Amino acid sequence: MTGKVLLLNQDYSAIAVCSIPKAFVLLFLEKAEVIAQDQLNGIRTVRTVYPLPLVIKLQHYVRVPYKGISLTRQNVMRRDRNCCQYCGSTRNLTIDHLVPRSRGGETSWYNLITACSRCNSIKGDRTPEEVSMKPKSKPHKPSLVSFLRANIQEMDHVWLPYLGERVRA
Repeated sequence: MTGKVLLLNQDYSAIAVCSIPKAFVLLFLEKAEVIAQDQLNGIRTVRTVYPLPLVIKLQHYVRVPYKGISLTRQNVMRRDRNCCQYCGSTRNLTIDHLVPRSRGGETSWYNLITACSRCNSIKGDRTPEEVSMKPKSKPHKPSLVSFLRANIQEMDHVWLPYLGERVRA
């Protein structure tokens, strides 16, 4: 069982993406209800066929302290759509500090971008302005909803109504 299910809080706000087995456990324990399901595909048991859930909603409101998207190498690359922010390459990707750490640059969402090893080597221990290399986009801290929407190829079209422009701050 591969695939992902959008998990909504009781107020229909998106709080997570979970696996199909996790969704079935929540449904079986009656902690969630199905909002959207795949009518064509399902999970067969000896006696029954259960439709695959695509979107589920928790029965009770869960207060989720918003901590934002974790600052990890994978998430920085995902934010930058797995391409070099200088030349657009998708090969040999690394993480680059716009203001080098040796010059007091922080490791934060606003100072990290994805760069190929060639561009990172050319830039070296200098700022992009010093080597006339302008990043394609300004680094930013993504919200959960914008992060999910940016990676739409991984999600089902049924999720779109639940991933409106409601952004948690």
